[in-house]
Amino acid sequence: MVPNSQWLDRSHPQTLYMANMLLYFNAVWWLLYLLLGAPEFGILAVGAIFAGLGLANEKKLGYWGAILIAVLNLLMLLDWFLASPSSFGIIISLIFAIMLLALLLHPMTRSYVRIWFKKLNWRR
Repeated sequence: MVPNSQWLDRSHPQTLYMANMLLYFNAVWWLLYLLLGAPEFGILAVGAIFAGLGLANEKKLGYWGAILIAVLNLLMLLDWFLASPSSFGIIISLIFAIMLLALLLHPMTRSYVRIWFKKLNWRR
């Protein structure tokens, strides 16, 4: 049996589809930051890629992983914002982090996940 593995699912509601695309977009930036010498972004990048794959393949673990990644990113950015509140780059990043979390927690996304996403099957 071949596992279902796709990067994006266009049949998802637009909130979930955009959250999935935003996860991948963030992962690309985080990988660039990792290459520039910021190792804390490596965990976020790898987590965002796996969470995006989980979302695209309708896995509840992917959804909860995406929420975890979005919250960790938001907390890290809030910490940086409190250290230097006048940084324009951090403010833009905060806007995107809040948008990602809002898309993941939107009622349309939560309803779709509750109905259609598969639970993690520990026993085979």
